[in-house]
Amino acid sequence: MTDTLPTTPRPPLPDRLSVDPRSPHHVAGVFEHDVGIRFNGKERFDVEEYCLSEGWIKVPAGRAVDRKGRPLTIKLKGSVEAFYR
Repeated sequence: MTDTLPTTPRPPLPDRLSVDPRSPHHVAGVFEHDVGIRFNGKERFDVEEYCLSEGWIKVPAGRAVDRKGRPLTIKLKGSVEAFYR
């Protein structure tokens, strides 16, 4: 007899996803699972938002924050791949 862990089906990864819950591109169901981002062949752990079709990610720009305390981000263009770990 084999023990199988109950797994919930993973939703498909959207073309554009944001970690900010206020964003219209935030999908809470995706964040119930561990999501990884590979940018130009290297895995990144600091991605705030990505877009697969346009080929960009947004990452924090150092320690700078806006007047509401959220980190300022910069957009990097390149090859973007999203996956479940």
